[in-house]
Amino acid sequence: MYHMRKATVRDLRYRFPAVERLLGEGEEIQITKRKRIIARLLPIKAKGSTKRPDFLARLKKLYRGRAQKVTSAELLSEERDRS
Repeated sequence: MYHMRKATVRDLRYRFPAVERLLGEGEEIQITKRKRIIARLLPIKAKGSTKRPDFLARLKKLYRGRAQKVTSAELLSEERDRS
């Protein structure tokens, strides 16, 4: 079982860089005042690499290898000309 670190209110005030470093390492910290636990600091969960959709595969599935008659750049140009 992992050990939870403790820090006092005074530590937060005067030694915050050390507390911040522990949080950065993933440590959970209990904040104490007069030897009583008053709070818990939890590190935020690092956002893992979110899986991005495979847009090229979607396009290939949608159009099944057929070439488009008009490119998106041409469509955009036409739309801008109308405005």
